[in-house]
Amino acid sequence: MDINFVIEKFVLITILFAISLLIAMYSTYAERKVAAFLQDRLGPDRAGPFGILQPLADGVKMFMKEEIIPANANKWLFMVGPGLAMLCACIGTAVIPWGQDMVIGDRVIPLQVTDINVGLLYIFGVISLGVYGVMIGGWASNNKYSLLSAIRAASQNISYEIAMGLSIIALLLVSNSLSLKEIVEQQHGFNWNFWYQPLGFLIFMVCAFAETNRAPFDLPECEAELNGGYHMEYSSMKLGFYLFAEYINMFVSSTVMAALYFGGYNYPGMDYIAAQWGPTWAPLFGTFIFFMKIFAFIFFFMWVRWTIPRFRYDQLMNLGWKTLIPLAIANIIVTGIVIALTNNF
Repeated sequence: MDINFVIEKFVLITILFAISLLIAMYSTYAERKVAAFLQDRLGPDRAGPFGILQPLADGVKMFMKEEIIPANANKWLFMVGPGLAMLCACIGTAVIPWGQDMVIGDRVIPLQVTDINVGLLYIFGVISLGVYGVMIGGWASNNKYSLLSAIRAASQNISYEIAMGLSIIALLLVSNSLSLKEIVEQQHGFNWNFWYQPLGFLIFMVCAFAETNRAPFDLPECEAELNGGYHMEYSSMKLGFYLFAEYINMFVSSTVMAALYFGGYNYPGMDYIAAQWGPTWAPLFGTFIFFMKIFAFIFFFMWVRWTIPRFRYDQLMNLGWKTLIPLAIANIIVTGIVIALTNNF
């Protein structure tokens, strides 16, 4: 095995892990600042200039807090729950293409941990496993509110995964590939999938809100009914892992939406930039553009949270089963008809 290959992948994995944690950490700061802006407040402004060190202060507070395990809880599963939620959140970035292949000297370095031909299925598998961390934590707490929250989370995820999967089928009809790298490369320049699948993107985005338990789909954490939800009995960094996992899931969801529907690292005029900057710096600029799209989606997640009130549970289920799934099926049929007619002519 080429040792340089191993080093490149190790460095890339380390950088991605660090970026995921950094984005999750500063998403808490950004969320509070966005909420303050929308509500005409200042937000955090004590820890460092403009409150920029507030996430570090919150992290130290989490580490320093006393860790309490309820006497009647299942101790081992109680500890496994937040770890599993965090693990499933972090491994979702493994198949994301972050940029075009970068050339340094005589080596071609792909800005992707691994390019498997079923990368999209891998993403869906990871998303599906993430709910187990919530379910295990809610059940192992031996608290009725935590258990009810875990049941809500499981039924919500199952319901919206169906519509999300159906929205992706229409996209696959257009792209003819399950590889995320191939799907992104097909959107070269400004040829983004959003122009061909606007309804599919809308369905996918709504389902992404539900899968990440973000408002207005934050029923598993409904304080008015469940006193905080599945992580009610958690404290210290176990609670921190659950909160971090939610923000990392938001980051991964934003990444997948940007990659599937908005071209990923593709942008108008990229051929000109590639000719001017060369194969070393041009891919990094594409990665920068990719992250700008991701941050725009993260901002949208936060904007919606502080704008739209929470659904009732019956409204949540009706939207998933009676609206999104029929729309996704109709989108598949229309896409198939259009592709068939286009190929015939």
